Amino acid sequence: MQLDLGSRETSFIELVQGIRSQLLRIAQVDDTQEFTAIPMQGSGTFGIESALTSLVGPSDSLLVLENGAYGARMLEIAKRAKRHTVTLSACPTERHDLGALKALLARTPSITHVAVVHCETTTGILNPLSEIASIVKAAGKILIVDAMSSFGGIPIDMAADDIDCLVTSANKCLESVPGFSIIIVKEKLLALAEGNCPSVSLDLFEQWQALNRDGQFRFTPPTHSLLAFGHALDLFVREGGVVSRNTRYRANHRRLMQGMLQQGFRPVLNPRWQSPIITAFHCPTDADFSFEVFYQELSSRGMVIYPGKLAGLNCFRIGTIGQLSCGDIDQLLQSIREVMQAMCRALP
Repeated sequence: MQLDLGSRETSFIELVQGIRSQLLRIAQVDDTQEFTAIPMQGSGTFGIESALTSLVGPSDSLLVLENGAYGARMLEIAKRAKRHTVTLSACPTERHDLGALKALLARTPSITHVAVVHCETTTGILNPLSEIASIVKAAGKILIVDAMSSFGGIPIDMAADDIDCLVTSANKCLESVPGFSIIIVKEKLLALAEGNCPSVSLDLFEQWQALNRDGQFRFTPPTHSLLAFGHALDLFVREGGVVSRNTRYRANHRRLMQGMLQQGFRPVLNPRWQSPIITAFHCPTDADFSFEVFYQELSSRGMVIYPGKLAGLNCFRIGTIGQLSCGDIDQLLQSIREVMQAMCRALP
């Protein structure tokens, strides 16, 4: 694998173009369907902000479907950019109400765009993307999808669902390192986005123009992250693409659920809505249980979990994506058993 390249070298420009084309194939679209894939420096949130502030103009109205921290973040971004917003909220442990969405769009014709998080990792809930897309497109609205933690690990057909824009990141299900986000979007929408973005560095229209003009990023690109991503995409293809990766993630998740239930832990979500990406569990009520101790003891064994992100609910989260197998999950479960036996007089 190439370890370094200059950002203006022909080989680097060809690498970026190859990455962009491969991302379209993963999204089940291609250049003939008038989509383009645009890498944007920064974290996934940078990509979300770039898409929302560039595609939603000052005279547009954005409906944000919110049932967790990342839907709330989209709303904050839009408000900070002084975009007109409407919110349809659901409990973080519940999917979006499709009937309420249809009714809201019918009585609010001023809405031009709808934004939704596919897999809301606040809890790991998987929102019904195809059904939401069908309602949004039937109403004639533009659909923007945060697929940060699902793209590459859960099949998404942008063409079939007529998704206008999808934002993801290099370091989730595509299993690369952080450094840039990815916006896959219809070119006809980009053509209307000139001058919309209040940010210089996050202007999606300008980034698209620069990449099309000479293959160059406008500002210093994350060269090493892009080189790593090219290798990660090779591994993705070698594994068998989205279907094979989804199969492995689901197997990891099943093993985790079986083991955690056997140890007495309770999941936060209804299993029907649970994604194979990340799972939230209630913390034990044992007076001796301390999440900080639990976290540090697992970390000292080389296993890092996530704290909860639900206000008012004492929980923690465990991810099952990345280069993990069922053997890794078994090691985690054994470590959890050892830590709980040492910390609590009784298992949960």
